[in-house]
Amino acid sequence: MAIYRFRVTFEDYDDVVREIDIKSNQTFLDLHKIIQQSTGYNAELPSSFYISNDQWTKGEEITYLPNQKRIDRGISLMEKVKLSSFIDDPHQKFYYTYNFDRPYDFHVELIKILDDAPGVNYPVIAKSTGEAPRQLTAASFNPTAAPADNEDFDFLNEMEYAPEDAEDFDELREDSEEGGSSSRGGHDEEEEEDNDDMDEFSDNENYDDEDNGGRGRHDDY
Repeated sequence: MAIYRFRVTFEDYDDVVREIDIKSNQTFLDLHKIIQQSTGYNAELPSSFYISNDQWTKGEEITYLPNQKRIDRGISLMEKVKLSSFIDDPHQKFYYTYNFDRPYDFHVELIKILDDAPGVNYPVIAKSTGEAPRQLTAASFNPTAAPADNEDFDFLNEMEYAPEDAEDFDELREDSEEGGSSSRGGHDEEEEEDNDDMDEFSDNENYDDEDNGGRGRHDDY
């Protein structure tokens, strides 16, 4: 029985590498599950392999846990398709998307064809390099989530202010209040001066009326 060795890498994390040995007559579902075993992710989430070329262009899809719309389109199911059915190249490539809700994309490439080793229970993880990134969940995409009930938000601590910084804030607040009072005082004085000017203007009007013998200005015309 031929054994396929696949190199599996995250599309966005080149330093995380897994090598998987799997029998040629095992299914894409077997490959899917062993990959997620190697990352520590939950394998029971909708995912798909795509037959790819050297440029990792997506071709025919082979899926797991599809919705009804995808079932109606007649997409091949992982549990029903053997790996050997789509190995046409000694360096066959598959583009692989795990978890459509919070996806990670992988490159899966055939790198060797080996002989079956006695006593080995395939599939197996032949090599593991690097730690897989944390699995994405709905909670990790919720930036407005409130803190837990037993976690009080301490503004000064969160902003890394020391107690003496708080004293500086008090001094600034006091200075601001004194400055505000002075500004208000100056404003009141300006209002009084404006009122005096208005009174003087009123007196001038009365003066004009008296000079004209109690007649309005327009009586001259």
